[in-house]
Amino acid sequence: MNSGSHEPNMSEATPIDLERTVKLLSAQNYIADRDVALSISLASALDKPLLVEGPAGVGKTEIAKVMSESLSAPLIRLQCYEGLDATTALYEWNYQHQILHLKMHEQSGASIEEKEESVFGGRFLLKRPLLQAITSDVTPVLLIDELDRADEEFESFLLEVLSEWQITIPELGPVRATHVPRVVITSNRTRELSDAVRRRCLFLWIDFPSFEKELEIVRAKVKGVNARLGKQICRFMEILRQRKLEKAPGVSETLDWARALVALHRDHLDADLVKDTLGIILKERNDVDETRESLPEFFERMGIRSRLHGERGGD
Repeated sequence: MNSGSHEPNMSEATPIDLERTVKLLSAQNYIADRDVALSISLASALDKPLLVEGPAGVGKTEIAKVMSESLSAPLIRLQCYEGLDATTALYEWNYQHQILHLKMHEQSGASIEEKEESVFGGRFLLKRPLLQAITSDVTPVLLIDELDRADEEFESFLLEVLSEWQITIPELGPVRATHVPRVVITSNRTRELSDAVRRRCLFLWIDFPSFEKELEIVRAKVKGVNARLGKQICRFMEILRQRKLEKAPGVSETLDWARALVALHRDHLDADLVKDTLGIILKERNDVDETRESLPEFFERMGIRSRLHGERGGD
């Protein structure tokens, strides 16, 4: 396997063009605040991983996807979970094919050393996300999604890879990245990440959007939503997130709800419609029950006088 080298050099850093970053994000329908665009620009210019934290469903993962699309770079995703280990994240040998290969050539007369060399080659190597990123022919975007779900031991291993961008495969030797990936790490803060990870990254916090920003997102991403419905949806979500919920809905749930209501050919909210579709935005039974009981309060705060199915509401 070929190996190469890359030493980050500040003099080689890409000049920061904030307006270009904003335009690239906008072209992918990602409504980015200035701090988001600046963080992405700085991470690319300084060759640093970008650690993005915030509640679930606010668009953290979307940053890596948009970066990939806007830069025409391959997106490589490592989805983290409890029990994830180095083997799963780096590489595995295709043992079944190796055994089959040996059986097919067992009468070849080759020495043990020759047989070992033949089965421990690139053709039998199953590249997992980290090795895929290291051996990419072009600069990829590496998304390390929900790192907080992985164990602390894996986090320590990951630090070594991110620091050196080199791994050693015992049967093949060291493999060093020829193109250091642009790295986006996300966390929902189910546990605190180590200081060592934080020191190596630029940090970005993404919170639930304001009413105005969420409405802009809905208008950009949901085809067919009219002005009144869009405003009512975003106002409802704003009020909903102010309550004590087991699981507050994110922007992704807002978009799902808006698309569902458009598919139902609705142009405004009413109490029956909200009751019937709460399962799109709320995923816990207690949250659904408490919200249903509080709908009169919601509608009052939204300035919608009608609470009966079939009556028209105001803005």
